[in-house]
Amino acid sequence: MLVVFSMAAFLWGFGMLTKTPHQARWIMIGLLFVGVLAIHIVLPDGHPLREGTGGDERFWLLLAALAGLVLLYRRGLMWIRARTNPVSFDPPPSDKLFADVELERAARQIVLREIGGVGQKTLKEAKVLVIGAGGLGAPALMYLGAAGVGTIGIIDGDVVENSNLQRQIIHDDAAIGTPKVFSAETRLKAQNPFVSVRPYHRELSDEIAHDLFAEYDLILDGTDNYATRALVNRTCVALGKPLIAAALTQWEGQISTYHPPDAPCYACVFPKPADPSLVPSCAEAGVVGPLPGVLGAMMAVEAIKELTQAGVGLRGQMLIYDGLYGESRKIALKRDPDCPVCKEA
Repeated sequence: MLVVFSMAAFLWGFGMLTKTPHQARWIMIGLLFVGVLAIHIVLPDGHPLREGTGGDERFWLLLAALAGLVLLYRRGLMWIRARTNPVSFDPPPSDKLFADVELERAARQIVLREIGGVGQKTLKEAKVLVIGAGGLGAPALMYLGAAGVGTIGIIDGDVVENSNLQRQIIHDDAAIGTPKVFSAETRLKAQNPFVSVRPYHRELSDEIAHDLFAEYDLILDGTDNYATRALVNRTCVALGKPLIAAALTQWEGQISTYHPPDAPCYACVFPKPADPSLVPSCAEAGVVGPLPGVLGAMMAVEAIKELTQAGVGLRGQMLIYDGLYGESRKIALKRDPDCPVCKEA
């Protein structure tokens, strides 16, 4: 019996080391239990394997019953919580775009003359893809979902790590080890049950970028490496999709909207990767926790403006924010007529 529990502990610990999602770890332990139960059913009394696993199947059946009761109790609590939440059970009528509770929730946004009912309808019908559910993607996703963007795609191949939680506010401690896209999906749906979330747990690649981006109206890039940013930019230019991209390090961040021919593309401004010694990663140089929230929230604001055509966006401009000295400034950006990515755009 002790051997079985030791094996279960080993499976759980191995899953933690390999960052296997919690659900997969429970499945492995469940398979172990099924195997032990099969030993007791198939093998005769007195068999060494039966004796080594307790010698009596009644203990394991009792353990299974107890686990089942705990699971039913948990499901029951979730059902009761859902039943007491009128939002989850108040979908919009088939002939309407919005449920009444959605309009009530968005009232303070609809009252803005730059958005109004038409702008809120545009947001509801919009499809936005956020690349990366990390420091920048986390606040951008939460504010886009709260603002009423109807369809949000999230692509990220990473899992939640303990070191992420200092700044990636869409994830919580219980999500450590789970894919970021599923953790973000859970949080978004808990915040706004009316948003349609499309999680893609994989790295962005040339093979999928074109078809994926084609499904969305606007792309937000929250990645932290030049190769992915260049791929995102190339694909957006090829499809004519507007791109909102931000970057940060330590206390400072920058954000702009790239959309030729109205504005330069990312490659016009950053034709090649910066020297790593001049721009170290956040892991090397550090980053203050709220900074990604500032820039990520700015990305969401610019996305809402871009979708609703409200105000003046950041096309052809870069906003630079210095958190250490509480300063921000804007610089003008120009297209590169010889840019190999967008010169034909």
